[in-house]
Amino acid sequence: MKHTTRELAILAVFGTLWGLVEISLGSFLKTLNIQMSGVILAAIGLTVALTGRAFVPRKGSTLFVGVIAMLLKLFSLGGVILGPMIGIITEAIVAEIVLTALGQPRRLSFTLAGALGVLWVRAQPFFTVPIFFGRTIYTVWLDLLDNGSRLLGLDPNAWVWLVAAMVALYLVIGAFFGWLSWDIARQLQTRLGRQQTAPAKS
Repeated sequence: MKHTTRELAILAVFGTLWGLVEISLGSFLKTLNIQMSGVILAAIGLTVALTGRAFVPRKGSTLFVGVIAMLLKLFSLGGVILGPMIGIITEAIVAEIVLTALGQPRRLSFTLAGALGVLWVRAQPFFTVPIFFGRTIYTVWLDLLDNGSRLLGLDPNAWVWLVAAMVALYLVIGAFFGWLSWDIARQLQTRLGRQQTAPAKS
């Protein structure tokens, strides 16, 4: 079913918000070289996108928000933006697949979409780095272990536990923000006098 002009305008607002977060906060986090900056940006971005999905609960809505955000990322100053642009659109695609597969928006689908969307941040380098930056998958793997070791304080030789802990951490963070986005959407709709279109109760 096609989106109406009004729905597209609403989604454009959420897409613009996600894009502005990527441009402003993304540059700030990169300047400070903060660990897990990609996770922070993905969590916030997906919260915005999922909230937009609650306002326009149609197939393709989350993807549309991601496309707008990705295009706005082009206006980022300095640095390499290809990786972040791919990250934005793939996070939106992952969330869109989950939401579409689970049907009518509800808290469970938002939570799962957030969890898998944030987890993609950790998986993406294995696809994009070898293609766009010429590094081997083995190098990406070593970077993963090194980053995980510094973040969690675990021995990189215990890679099974290290990877499991990182996956669990990313899933929990994403699930939390997905859960949170459901409440944010309902509160916004109530404040805007749109309770009649609020998501169904979980």
